[in-house]
Amino acid sequence: MMAAPGQFADRRPFRAAVVQVNAGNDMDHNIWRALDAVRRARAGGAEIVMLPENVAMMELGRDNVLRQARREPDHPALAAFRDVARETGAWINAGTLGILMDDGRAANRAFLIAPDGSVAARYDKIHMFDVDLSESESYRESDTFQPGDRAVVADLPWTRLGLTVCYDVRFPYLHRALAQAGAEVLSVPAAFTVPTGEAHWHVLLRARAIETGSYVLASAQCGVHPHDRRTYGHALVVDPWGQVLADAGEADFEILHVTIDPAQVAEARRRIPALTHDRTFQGP
Repeated sequence: MMAAPGQFADRRPFRAAVVQVNAGNDMDHNIWRALDAVRRARAGGAEIVMLPENVAMMELGRDNVLRQARREPDHPALAAFRDVARETGAWINAGTLGILMDDGRAANRAFLIAPDGSVAARYDKIHMFDVDLSESESYRESDTFQPGDRAVVADLPWTRLGLTVCYDVRFPYLHRALAQAGAEVLSVPAAFTVPTGEAHWHVLLRARAIETGSYVLASAQCGVHPHDRRTYGHALVVDPWGQVLADAGEADFEILHVTIDPAQVAEARRRIPALTHDRTFQGP
């Protein structure tokens, strides 16, 4: 059953900024650039800033990733993002950070930070990118990352936000569950590979928007990273009817400013109320 939206303090259109960067393996520099993006976005009128997956560290290989991961209380990027939220008064969807876990792996954890610097929500990426794209390009995220097991929605002053990360976009049931829990905006911070991005990025994000009648805000990594890892870019904003409102292309640094209108979500879901049309059925 679909949940009703929460009692929002300020139910109105609001301004969001979706950020595209090219992070490397120098954490201090990555943090500096992310803070610069937040300040620029806020100066441009953004009330919430969306940062990409791996915003503080783009590494490749289990040992390299775990060497750079931190316990949550000790992560310098999280502390810096909490400080800049207090400084600017912005909400920040802080992409994802590598958070050390007790089993020796890391969580690929998304954080939503409120303007007072508090952590309003946490989400650990559920679906692991274990794929063989070619003879020379393979990934086994489950060797390095502990998958999450809980879907997360969080209330903003204007709407409800559903949290996902990158490879999650290929799993419609997660986004449907978020929308049926009242999410009107879906966050998809990503570091998409080039071959999968060229083939699938736009159509997947548009499909998730269309299926759920939601805005999709997909921040992104772009360009060449350490160990010749390449990401697709094209940070994207899609409206509840599936139209692309903004596309960052292949820029190493870009901030997309958009207006998000919760009334458009209600209208899309009124026109096609698919979220209320679930039926049980027998398997094949």
